[in-house]
Amino acid sequence: MLKRIRPISHDDQLTIVEHLDELRTRIIVSLLALATAFGLCIWQKHLILDIVNRPLHGRHPITLGVTEPFMTTLTLCAYAAIVISLPVVLYQLYAFVLPAFSPSERRVALPLMLMVPLLFIAGVVFAYYVVMPPALKFLLNFNDHEFNVQIRARDYYSFVSLTLLSVGILFQVPVGILALTRLGIVTPRQLRKNRRYAILVCTIIAALLPSVDPVSMILETIPLIVLYELSILLSAAFGRPATDVPERVPQPEGL
Repeated sequence: MLKRIRPISHDDQLTIVEHLDELRTRIIVSLLALATAFGLCIWQKHLILDIVNRPLHGRHPITLGVTEPFMTTLTLCAYAAIVISLPVVLYQLYAFVLPAFSPSERRVALPLMLMVPLLFIAGVVFAYYVVMPPALKFLLNFNDHEFNVQIRARDYYSFVSLTLLSVGILFQVPVGILALTRLGIVTPRQLRKNRRYAILVCTIIAALLPSVDPVSMILETIPLIVLYELSILLSAAFGRPATDVPERVPQPEGL
């Protein structure tokens, strides 16, 4: 039976058994959310397949095995379920670790954790509407007069899913940089000073993503650079460390 999770404050003293019990309950809630999302995706599998196939503009992927349509559909629904249930999973993770933070640290963690699912969804939407169409157009039409181009369903859905998830995760750049700034590890001045190296790192990361063509690489590099610049602005505006270091009181001379 699933126990109701009671709110825990920073000052509460819990035993190891109580911590494990809370962790178990939150894992069960996350798994239930994932299972519910997976069931919803199975129910609406035709809609999900239609959405993923839409960038192909009427072309239908092919399958080469007896079990491939079934297994490919299950895999695609699993990816979609992860995307749908991610906000619930992130909330359970945040709620579990939040009591360990002091009140000042909690003021840092709360806005950052609220940004995580929003930025992830923004990254997935950006990848689907901006990155995927030109990337597929370039890849499928590249030297197509020399090949009989057929799209295998398993490979195509894996390519799309990994691209969407990768870009969604990369859109967490402002959260990571803002957290480092709020914790006093880096400063906006250092971020501006190292802008050239950041652009190089963004280009390397874009090259390591599942898409291999130059079009999608450019389309993935540009938002990473924009997100880095946005991170600098956010750090300058909201990146003051949560706890100010008290000024040192000067000692009288001669003592």
